[in-house]
This record gives sequence, C-alpha cells and structure tokens, in this order.
Amino acid sequence: MKHIIIDTNALMAIAELKIDIFSEIERMADFKYEVVILEGTMIELKKIMADQKMKYKRAAKLVVDIITKKKIKIIENTGKVDDVLTEHSKKGDLILTQDRELKKRLTKPYLTIRQGKTIVMVR
Repeated sequence: MKHIIIDTNALMAIAELKIDIFSEIERMADFKYEVVILEGTMIELKKIMADQKMKYKRAAKLVVDIITKKKIKIIENTGKVDDVLTEHSKKGDLILTQDRELKKRLTKPYLTIRQGKTIVMVR
C-alpha cells in the first residue's frame, strides 16, 4: 500500500480553491493507498491559525477540522517538512503538493493540482 502524503499548501487548497482533494485522490488513484500528513504539516497549519489574517486562519481551521473528522494518520517527523517530504518521495511515497520548489526536489511520480480542480500524477 502506498502512502499519499499531503503537503500544507495542497491542504490549504481545500478552502482556497474549493476542491475536495480526498474525492479527487480517490478518482485518480487506481491502487491501494493511505492518505497521511506529516506532524510538521499539522504544526504549520496551527501556526497559520495563530499568526495569519482571517482568510488564511479560517482556511487552516477548516483543514484541521477535516483532518480530525477524516481521522487522517499523522506521521511523526524531525527536520524541515520539505526535506522529510523529499526523503519520503525517494522511498516511493506519493507527495501531493503545489509548491514549485518542492516539486523540483521530488522523485517522480508525484501529485499536483491542475487548473484549480483536478489532481494529476506527474510522471
């Protein structure tokens, strides 16, 4: 079973782009998978809730609520989130991100959001 690890900016797209990334993953994935996030991603979301202005604060709160309701597994990590995501990518996990710089570091395949509504696998 593959892990699909969702990065912070892809999670924030739930509110910003009004996209159901979980339904999109289900539509796109023709293999067994488990959706997970890093502990560092959860920390980033809570930091956004504490430090940012209303639009981003509300988006982050919505995402944290969804993670809680869907019982998304949180993987412990040490180090910078992007470095950990890169390591997981090298091990064969799929990373869902919109971060341009991170995409350059990831091993293909990885997942991204295209046209603000569709998740695609980049090979």
